[in-house]
This record gives sequence, structure tokens and C-alpha cells, in this order.
Amino acid sequence: MIKETVFTAIDFESAGTATGKTDAPVQVGTATWSVPIDVSDTWTSYIYTDQKITWAAQKIHGITKEDLVDAPKMMMLWPKIKKRLKDVIVVAHGHGTEKRFLSAFPAHGFGPWVDTLQLSRAAFPELTDHSLGNVCETLGLTKEISALVPNRKWHDALYDATASIILLKHIINTFSLENSPISTLLHPDTTQWRKLRE
Repeated sequence: MIKETVFTAIDFESAGTATGKTDAPVQVGTATWSVPIDVSDTWTSYIYTDQKITWAAQKIHGITKEDLVDAPKMMMLWPKIKKRLKDVIVVAHGHGTEKRFLSAFPAHGFGPWVDTLQLSRAAFPELTDHSLGNVCETLGLTKEISALVPNRKWHDALYDATASIILLKHIINTFSLENSPISTLLHPDTTQWRKLRE
């Protein structure tokens, strides 16, 4: 049941894709939530990479090489990431990037995954833009997110992870899903969502 489950959202910011290079993470953020406890843990870290941060990526998240000078490498963060993602439902908004960067830890076993992008499309099909920022702004969730992680903004990994978990919380509360099985979130059925909204 959803009310008995712990969820942890994760978000990565990246160096951006350069010609001939694979993308690399430069920041990670997580936020944990459950029905009885609410948001119980938020955590973030920069991630060192020797890869150049592209101009386009830096324009989005504002992270510079100077921010990464004393940051740990991705593999050094394994204990902290494992602590937060082990034995929980993992949440992300469009989880492709997060799954790809976590593949640095082979056979990590994290999951199952809840994708708040898929959920928001199922829950709010009338929205024309289901990007994380637009959905949260439209639903009036930004104030709650900013209160949990003050002095941060969109495209900061901690802010976006917190936004994903607050969006999940909002969907669960809006549709009274506390007593529903986890499968309701793992495989959202638009027909089922419409019936819940009636």
C-alpha cells in the first residue's frame, strides 16, 4: 500500500553533451517522503568531473568548474546514494537521465521507479506542458518546495528532487491514493485516473 511505502526522489544535473563525449553528472539531490512522516530527508552534493561543463548546461543550472573543485567523484558518493535509495520506491521526473547516471553503480538494484512525468500526464491531461517546473507552478506547489529547500531554484538538483517528491505527494493526496497499491503509481492508467477525478 502507498501509505506504508517510503519514496525517495533523485535528480541529477549534468555537464551537458559535448561532441565525442558522454554526458557526466555534476550535482545530485535526493528528497525522501512517506505518508506518516512527510518529507524526512533532503541531501545534495556536487560531483567532480574532469569534463568541461558546456555553455548550454551552465546557462540552465549555473554550476561552474569552480563549484566542483573539492567535490567528490561519483563513485565516492556510492555509500550516501545507496543509503537513500536502498529499499525505497525511487522517484524522478522523466527518469531516463537518473537511471543512466546510476548505471555507474552496476547491479545496484534500485527501484522500482515512479516517474512523476508519466503520473502528471495521467493525472492532469489538460496541461499542455508537463515539465516539472510548469506542473508545480500550475498546481501551486512552488511555495512548499521553496520552504523545504530555501535559497535554491529550478535546475538545482536538490530543488528538482524536492519538487518531484512534492508533486508525487500532491497527486497521492489529490486522488486519495493512500490505500491504493503501489502499482497505481508504477503503471498509471489514464482511464483509471479519469475515473478517480469524477
